[in-house]
Amino acid sequence: MKKNKLIYALGGLLAMSFASCELTEKPDSFYEKDTYFESESKAQMSVYGIHDCIGTQDHYGQFEMAMVASDDTYYIQGTSSDNTRRDLAHYMIKSTNTWVEGVWKYKYKGIDRANFTIAGITGMPDYEGNKNLKYMVAEAHFLRAFLAFDLVKHWGDVPYKTTYSSGYGEVFLPRTDREVIYEEIISDLDFAKENLRAGGDITNPEIPCQAAAHALLMRVYLYRAGYSLKMDGQLTRPDDATRKKYFDAVISEWTALQSKGYHGFYDGGFDKLFMDYSAGVLNNKESLWEIAFSSPAGEKDNASSYGIYLGPLVDEPSVKPTERDRFMGRANAFFRVVPEWLNFYEEKDVRRDVNICTYQFKWRANVYDHVQEESPEPLLWFPGKWRREWMPKGYLDLNNGSVNFCPIRYADAVLMAAEAYNETGNTTQAWALLNSVRTRAGATAITTANYSTLLKSPAVYDLPFIDDGDDAGRFRTALYWERAFEMCYENVRKLDLIRWGVLDKALKLFGDGIQNAKVKNNHYHAPKNFVKGQHELMPIPLSEMQSNPMLEGKNNPKY
Repeated sequence: MKKNKLIYALGGLLAMSFASCELTEKPDSFYEKDTYFESESKAQMSVYGIHDCIGTQDHYGQFEMAMVASDDTYYIQGTSSDNTRRDLAHYMIKSTNTWVEGVWKYKYKGIDRANFTIAGITGMPDYEGNKNLKYMVAEAHFLRAFLAFDLVKHWGDVPYKTTYSSGYGEVFLPRTDREVIYEEIISDLDFAKENLRAGGDITNPEIPCQAAAHALLMRVYLYRAGYSLKMDGQLTRPDDATRKKYFDAVISEWTALQSKGYHGFYDGGFDKLFMDYSAGVLNNKESLWEIAFSSPAGEKDNASSYGIYLGPLVDEPSVKPTERDRFMGRANAFFRVVPEWLNFYEEKDVRRDVNICTYQFKWRANVYDHVQEESPEPLLWFPGKWRREWMPKGYLDLNNGSVNFCPIRYADAVLMAAEAYNETGNTTQAWALLNSVRTRAGATAITTANYSTLLKSPAVYDLPFIDDGDDAGRFRTALYWERAFEMCYENVRKLDLIRWGVLDKALKLFGDGIQNAKVKNNHYHAPKNFVKGQHELMPIPLSEMQSNPMLEGKNNPKY
């Protein structure tokens, strides 16, 4: 199915006020919910307004890429400080970082719009008897939960509320304990999973379905069960009994997702899945939800940089403007692969040549076209899940594209369920689920007999920070590798390492293991710069610290 973009013709809605935590001057105009929600079409437009805060280049279209970069699988090219993407990915971040400030604003802006939407639609006279309005409210609850979860992952305890900011008296709030925010997120998703449409009832994954809510709940419970950095500077996780409760909840949501009977692995396989993402082909079988991007005229607002900034290098074509429809656009390729991963995949694992691209496209005037050329230098190996070559030919702007991003897909849910089964004593089921992901990729299923061959040196690194003395520990080792093989560059890897409490150890392991001197000494800065007890969280932007007296001048630890 070809791309069926959400409508972003928001009109005056885009002038609605910024979120409470960024409202420092009166906006030019804003809607009062008592007068705005006069029709179903207005209600739908309000929901689109929440999507608009997420599907913009200055949020998930580009900025969020750097927020989660520089784990053990990839890093960002370039060494100089820029107060934006490089400082984020090299762990040189300060509270003045402009990208952190931008992402902070968009998350609160989206939450405030969700609060506005939920209050407005539920107050409409025919709300209780109107299924479409109920769907819209469920969608707003889902999007609010998604954004609130982002706040907790990036910043921990933050100001939070679920009412719309209609005046200056509601602007500034103190921190809310993340456990309280988690309860609000779970409440939102519990509503969403019961009131969104089922996956089989909609064809557009740009609209979240019930399965998306179940899967996001699985992720929330896993993160809640893991390590997180607290305001006292300590990385802690809940006690074993509480963790088991969360793992049981993951399994419950997985069981419910499975009962829907619609979702599964993409019919074309792993490679076709990502080729089709770049090509603009929608699927709502493996994609439980896609963030929609649309730049039909090359405009920036709702553009994405997948395949452009995150993808293989493509030279700018030297062509006339009238010929742009015949050629690929430029891809700046800011991100690079930690090269050792190329040999950690089995040769028959199709994910290797999708995830790691060892070639680039050079513009050759003598043939008047791009020419694919191998890059023997590991410094020029790229994350390859999104590529210019897989997009439709033609471009309107060199930097702006329309490739969707899928933050929640079925394979991730399978691996999350596997993790929960292992942590609750059903390691047999955990292996079955993990191996289903490997089988789809053409990789060898892991067994007791081949464990050491596949998951010990020299096939991969030995992991001194995971005890694999029993089957549960061997599964944790397998999961460490499998979630990277399957989910690299998809905004979850660094956060997985944080919740497992091993980010510092993983960065050191891979930093020490890099053989290429240029990568090791001049570009992969994460192992050198990462500070445990600081960089597990982002700093609250300085502008917010200065404008919100309720924060009492206390930023996150060591900022």
